[in-house]
Amino acid sequence: MKIVRIIARLNVGGPARHVIWLTDRLKGLGHQTLLLAGTVPEGEADMGYFASQNGVEPVIIPELSRELSPKDLISLFKILRILRRERPDIVHTHTAKAGTIGRVAAMLYRYATPGTLIGRPRRVKVVHTFHGHVLHSYYGRSKTTLFAAIERVLAGVATDRIVVISDQQLNEICNVFRVGRRNQYSVIPLGINMEGLETRRIKRSLRSEIRADENDLIVGFFGRLTDIKDIPLLLDAIKAYQDDPEANKPQLRLVIVGDGELRSPLETQVSRVGLSLRVSFLGHREDIADLIAQTDIVVLTSRNEGTPLSLIEAMAVGKLVVSTAVGGVVDLLGAPTDTFDGFDIRERGIGVTTRDPADIARALIYIAKNERLRKSLATEGQRFVRARYSIDRLVKDINDLYAELEKES
Repeated sequence: MKIVRIIARLNVGGPARHVIWLTDRLKGLGHQTLLLAGTVPEGEADMGYFASQNGVEPVIIPELSRELSPKDLISLFKILRILRRERPDIVHTHTAKAGTIGRVAAMLYRYATPGTLIGRPRRVKVVHTFHGHVLHSYYGRSKTTLFAAIERVLAGVATDRIVVISDQQLNEICNVFRVGRRNQYSVIPLGINMEGLETRRIKRSLRSEIRADENDLIVGFFGRLTDIKDIPLLLDAIKAYQDDPEANKPQLRLVIVGDGELRSPLETQVSRVGLSLRVSFLGHREDIADLIAQTDIVVLTSRNEGTPLSLIEAMAVGKLVVSTAVGGVVDLLGAPTDTFDGFDIRERGIGVTTRDPADIARALIYIAKNERLRKSLATEGQRFVRARYSIDRLVKDINDLYAELEKES
């Protein structure tokens, strides 16, 4: 098959790696694959290097960006022109903005042909993947209502299959926000390349880099420094941990790996509350896998998530995860096995059920003092992720989906 894949931008994050892996691996199955991407805005790191490492040369459409813009019409017609040239069997869009522009272009490609007049539009199947969604916690009520309406229309008139990456996400998008019909959906979890994760040679010591004491527990955040990640909440929780009178708790060192528009105010917050010796900003790094491998706990305090690749990678190398229980994180961590005030011990990690920094601090204190439980949960998480989140399984699932859609043509 010939597949055109579209994403708004190849910025640092899970969706960019996901589309690059798929574009590369599906070629190995004999498909012709083309990746279209917009530009990465100033202030965000570009993962073009990762595409090059994987032998992928994306076609860049400069007018395609994250925010709404009059240039969207230009990107729409550029994508339509590419579709007419390539004549794909599958158009697969990823993330909200590319999902809108790309699916409208695919609809025009399908029906803007004389064959439509005799009931024979162009044969193409359109797939959209929700990596996360912008239907809560991103925008105000009016903009969120507008985006939900757009998604409902696109699901109804321009989408053959909707892919979600977790059961929790399926419930939110299909049942809560009423986007599309249940029989349009396929649940296909993410996959990561696990080759070499256990045999990595660490090029530089994180503990030495941040000058942590031997007995300090290193807590890591990995991701973009944006509002949806709610990093101020994480910093408040670290402050609450430090100020808690609990005796014999280990000292924590927080490393924040990533960059974004909020870095400067976050650094100001760290200085203001006296955490400068406890928090290190490492910026955008290409050695993320090495850094994850050297942490003790990986933490996330997002308001909304799909299934974060940073948590999957952390669990894959046997690191404990502490996260707010949002989106696909719930499926990663599993069912609660013990419940405390504000947080749960789950099958494969710690889920925080409130947005109170004191509760996150209590969860961190509890797990920091219980090394046996920390190792047990990390082992269960590693077993679960390695069984279910491999790149080979992801590629097979996507290939099977495409084959199923081809039979329906």
